[in-house]
Amino acid sequence: MGFRRCDHIVGVTITPLKVIEDHRGAVMHMFHAEHPAFKTFGEIYFSKINFGVTKGWKYHQRMTQNFAVPFGQLALTILDDRQHSQTQGHFIHIQLGLPDHYQLVTVAPDLWYAFRSTSEGGTLLANCADMGHDPEESAQKPLEAFSLIS
Repeated sequence: MGFRRCDHIVGVTITPLKVIEDHRGAVMHMFHAEHPAFKTFGEIYFSKINFGVTKGWKYHQRMTQNFAVPFGQLALTILDDRQHSQTQGHFIHIQLGLPDHYQLVTVAPDLWYAFRSTSEGGTLLANCADMGHDPEESAQKPLEAFSLIS
């Protein structure tokens, strides 16, 4: 199947995040219980990605993920191959990280994603998921499975 680049995938939302900065440092908001994407708390984890390294393709059958990048920069690609989706056969590239792209990206279940660090010092990805890790509900494919990462 040939995939087409688009500006929106059904089930993916992008929310700008607030940074409060002064001479002492910064407070970087990520997620709160009143956010429209919040369902329930499952786990939060951080993934360190070395410069130039791509991780993925990853898929979750039930988990909703909420990504933010508080350190470094990340190129995220999300692919929709769901049979009855309005955006089936489409993919989106999203930049995350400071200074220009500090945002929360909510990724619904049943979407494939991969990401690459574009910062020489590496990247830190935070994920606040609505359930704890369960290897039975996730899958992985090699990067070559979808040739969308540049």
